[in-house]
Parts: sequence; structure tokens; C-alpha cells
Amino acid sequence: MNDRAPAPGGLALIQSLVNTLDLESGADRLDTAEGRAAFGLVAGGTEAARELRESLRAVCLAHADHPPHRPVTPLGELLAGAPLYLTVDGRDGGAGFAPAAPAVLSVSADLSAPATPSPAVNGSLTSRVAAAIAESLVDGTWARLKACEASTCHWAYYDRSPAGRGRWCSMSVCGARAKMRRYRAK
Repeated sequence: MNDRAPAPGGLALIQSLVNTLDLESGADRLDTAEGRAAFGLVAGGTEAARELRESLRAVCLAHADHPPHRPVTPLGELLAGAPLYLTVDGRDGGAGFAPAAPAVLSVSADLSAPATPSPAVNGSLTSRVAAAIAESLVDGTWARLKACEASTCHWAYYDRSPAGRGRWCSMSVCGARAKMRRYRAK
């Protein structure tokens, strides 16, 4: 559905994961080996990835002030097992996490450079999502990742509008449908 540019940085991973399920057609890319491989998943991790996806979708819907489309496990519960190891200017940042943690977030001491996940770490999907969220919270982009208002869509998109009030993944499809429904209702 989405005719917008992909989300910046690590949010692209989250956007891509949320958009593995097409609600209109029911097609789920996590059902295919190629779809699972894109996220480093094996067949056994598919259900956990689906649960993570739907929790992320609920957060994206909340970012756009829409209610969740169904009950989900809170995102915080799913990410609780994904510790981050923080480094500051390449040294231990004293974050209290073990160096063996599957995700590493690096920041500059004066916070002049954005927080970035370490490219050398190839952690679990949950850890990579946690690192992407941490990075986007630091750079202020997390709340711009939203889900389409259309109940048959809920596609994730990055809202680049100046006021941050985007409502649809695509103005030419979902936005046009919503506006036409409102027009006909009058």
C-alpha cells in the first residue's frame, strides 16, 4: 500500500516487520522461507516474530492516535528479554548490561552524535528491534512511525509531514477511500 519513502535508520526494520502482513489479502511474508530469512528467523521463531509484529503495529497505531486493532502483548513485555549493552565513545557506558548482550548501542559522550546500533552485532530480531527503538527515541523519530488509519490496512509508514499528523499510508489509496466515504456519508 505504502507510497511513502521508507523510515530512516533502524525504524526501517520495524516498518518492514510490521508490513509483513497484508491485512487486505491476508498474505503473510513470514509464512515463506524468504520472508523469514529477511529477518534472520528460522521456522521455530515465526510465532514470536508475529507476536512482536502485532505489538509493534499496536504502538504504531497509538502513535497515530488510533486504537489497537486487536488485543496484543504489551511491547515492553516482549522486549524485556532483549538487553542492550551501552558503549560511550567505544568504552563501557556502565549501563549494567553484560558485554555478551545481543545488541550494542553506541553513543558519543556529549550526545552530539546519534545513538547507533553496533553494525558488528547480529543479534536476535527482538534485540535488533529494541536497538532500533532506543536509537529512534534518542534521535526523536520513534513517534513518527505510525500505522495507517484504514481498518483494512494498518500498514506502517514514517510520517514526514511538517506537523506530524499523517493518517494514511497512502493518500492516493487509503486517504482517498476515507475521504470518499466521508463525502458519500454527507
